[in-house]
Amino acid sequence: SRLGIHVSRHLKRLERVVLGYLEVCDGPQEEARLATLETLRCAIEHAWPRMPCRLPVLLRALLRLLWDVHTDQGPTPEPVRTALLHGATDCLVLLDRCSEGQVKVLLEGVYESCEEGRVRDCIRRVREDT
Repeated sequence: SRLGIHVSRHLKRLERVVLGYLEVCDGPQEEARLATLETLRCAIEHAWPRMPCRLPVLLRALLRLLWDVHTDQGPTPEPVRTALLHGATDCLVLLDRCSEGQVKVLLEGVYESCEEGRVRDCIRRVREDT
């Protein structure tokens, strides 16, 4: 957040780091993933004009994270799972706002075909955000 809009200078590198950290489970407390979601949220808030071109990559990574957290049978406590789902959903909402509703359009098919309750709830929250 200290960089503010200047984070846009580093988005390409930041995107690679964010994608790498979101893909890997880092233990029961998931500190790295939670911090990565917070970093992504901050970057989206500050560099929102640059986010629509990064939408396909970030959307895919966030959806994969939602699915991975939902299907993971590891020792991750329920409050941590909920925090991860909430953080990913917040990032999706922000991406939707800065892309003028493109995320909602792209999530239509996913919502219709998804039968998993928690993932569907997250997608519904993005779709209902105004």
